[in-house]
Amino acid sequence: MKKVAVIMGSDSDYPVLEPCIKRLGAFGIPCEAHIMSAHRTPERAASYAAAARESGFGVIIAAAGKAAHLAGVLAAHTTLPVIGIPIKSTALDGLDALLATVQMPPGIPVATVAIDGGDNAAILAAQILALDDATLAGKLADMKADMVRKVEEKDAALQKKME
Repeated sequence: MKKVAVIMGSDSDYPVLEPCIKRLGAFGIPCEAHIMSAHRTPERAASYAAAARESGFGVIIAAAGKAAHLAGVLAAHTTLPVIGIPIKSTALDGLDALLATVQMPPGIPVATVAIDGGDNAAILAAQILALDDATLAGKLADMKADMVRKVEEKDAALQKKME
C-alpha cells in the first residue's frame, strides 16, 4: 500500500493533525509526519515533495496556517495529489489560510478540506488510495455504514423523547 505524507508547517499544527494520523492508522494506511516550512525550509519541502513518489507515497497532506503556502509549494514539486488543511490562526480565524490554500494557480492543484479539517483530509487520502485497493474501499464503506447507523440511532432516541 502507498504511504501518506503528513506535513505540518509548525509543531503547533499537531493537534489538528493528530486525528488525521489516527484515522490513517485506523484504515491501516502507513504515514510519515514531518514539520517543514514553505518559508523557512523551502528547499527541504521542495526536495521532499520531488522524491515523494519514489519514496512510496501516494498522497501528501499539508497543513499550514496564516499565509499557508506549504501545500502549494509541495504541489509545485510533485505529481502526487496534495490535500491542504488550512489551520485556524488567531488573526483571521483561518480564513487567511483557507484562501491561501484554495487559490492555487493553474497547473498546481491542491485539494482543500475545511479549516482544521484533519480527519476529512485523512478520509480523502484514503479515498484516493482506495481507487485501486478493494480492501481499503471496503473499510471506507464500513465507515460510511457506521455513520448511517449512528445517525439512525440518534434519530430513534429523539423519536422516543418526542413521544
